[in-house]
Amino acid sequence: MLTKKLTILAFFAFGCYSVNAQDQDPKAKKILDELSTKTKACTTIKAEFSWVIEKKDKSKDSQVGKIQTKGAKYKLEIPGHEIYCDGKTVWDYIKDANEVQIKDVEVGGDDAVSPSNIFTIYEKGFKYKFESEDASTQIISLFPTNPDKKKFHTIKLYIDKAKKQINSVKMFMKDGTTQTYTIKTFACSAVIADTDFVFDSKAHKGISIEDLR
Repeated sequence: MLTKKLTILAFFAFGCYSVNAQDQDPKAKKILDELSTKTKACTTIKAEFSWVIEKKDKSKDSQVGKIQTKGAKYKLEIPGHEIYCDGKTVWDYIKDANEVQIKDVEVGGDDAVSPSNIFTIYEKGFKYKFESEDASTQIISLFPTNPDKKKFHTIKLYIDKAKKQINSVKMFMKDGTTQTYTIKTFACSAVIADTDFVFDSKAHKGISIEDLR
């Protein structure tokens, strides 16, 4: 159920396949290197985002959420769920059920979820190509180096030229749907206590705890 709910984060975890930089588009690489340098300078990140799925019949579904990260730690808030990770353990608090599911962090593999990588998704497992730019935005396409194991075939990054920051990500799925993630707000190096990444069951009276470790 956690995996289902975190479809919204599918693009945060694409495995660990290295890519030879010599095979890459040099203009795209320069832009992504600048983006990576700017992002990694942030000791923490806080962001609000929207997520829109458009199906083949043109119907749409949308959600909004919040995420904060600190190294491998993260807290994700999406409708009905608060998901905490201290780098070792994941707590998925299901609000309507007043239930928390506890799992170990998944390491590696195609289904591993790692929201801490949200703003550096392009660094491993992709070939990339510069597409176009205008006065404010640069567009780069990503292609997985191991496409047979992925549910998508292409990802497009829309990057703010001045801020060197990802504005939105568009995933093109093999089933014909598209998923678009738009960053609404972004705060770099805000003070976040480590305790913010640990779920406090004592704060929820009558909570049901399902330990799946």
